[in-house]
Amino acid sequence: MEILACAHCGAALTGPVTRVRFPPYANHPVGNGHPMPVLMDAGTYAVDPEPSGGPWRPWADLAEGEAEARGYYAPVAGVRDGRVGRLLCAPGDATGTVLVPERADGTCCGITGDNLSCASCLRPVGGRDDGCSIWQAARFDPRAVRTVPAGPDRPPADWTELVHDRSGPLPVSERGRWNERCTQETTLALAHLIAAADGHPVRIEHGHATALLGPELARRLGTATATGPAKRCALHGPDLPLVGPRPDLALVPLHPQTGEVWPAPPGVRAVPLHVEVWRHLAFHDERPAVRAGRLLRAELARDDPQPLHRGYWLWVDHRLMRDVLARHPAVRRPGVRAVYDVLLRGYDH
Repeated sequence: MEILACAHCGAALTGPVTRVRFPPYANHPVGNGHPMPVLMDAGTYAVDPEPSGGPWRPWADLAEGEAEARGYYAPVAGVRDGRVGRLLCAPGDATGTVLVPERADGTCCGITGDNLSCASCLRPVGGRDDGCSIWQAARFDPRAVRTVPAGPDRPPADWTELVHDRSGPLPVSERGRWNERCTQETTLALAHLIAAADGHPVRIEHGHATALLGPELARRLGTATATGPAKRCALHGPDLPLVGPRPDLALVPLHPQTGEVWPAPPGVRAVPLHVEVWRHLAFHDERPAVRAGRLLRAELARDDPQPLHRGYWLWVDHRLMRDVLARHPAVRRPGVRAVYDVLLRGYDH
């Protein structure tokens, strides 16, 4: 574990925190005017491996070969040239900081900007994000903070614990709405699934996963873009081995702390999916909802987990999907590029 400390005076800016996987969607706004939850779990922090913040350079201004050197394989609107290595934690963990309203940027919906200072020396150290459609987080400038050892890390959860964890909320509420983290993680998996299929149609062979992911795959890999025979995809992971003929692709769980991916058998291409979503798809009880009068609703609400409400489709963040594909080498292949070009034009196919 580490403490994030002020690089100038050495005062602690956080309590002990453990480094975990960086959420790839941390810098992506979600929707428009949407109130967002906290990005990082309490007691954790992550380091952004990419430039974040301004300045912003249009794609046309990049030198030849610069885009690919930075990991872009298809055109995007522009790239960030901000600082690399920003550190993120939950706002509640930034106990050694003070908010400076005079430095708070933002709009009518909240605050952003470099608005946090060290509570001891008042030097600027980062910013508190709390605006519409952006993840709530405390972000630290890597030049203004340093990590100080604070004892051994907590051992990461093992796969058995993760798969059978029932302590947190389900990805889907009893009203059928997916939480923001799971929609983003599912969007990541769908983008990687499209890339792994090389633009071929994908047939998911698992009832619950088929119902939720199938419509989006059918839209993205429809007759206008997809070519060749369909790729078979199954769920595979702890307590869910592959049975029967081997599929072409397998949705496997991704460890939320370490970023470890559950291995697929030889000849099967693994596509990682956050374990919180994976276990919901793999083990969710497919009990049909029962019509009942008002007097029985309290008894029905005791079911755990709740039967899935079928009134909502999975919302997919197409801007995030587009950006993930732009940074995937597979986008240089015709089938995947056709999907990307539709997303780039900004309308649904």
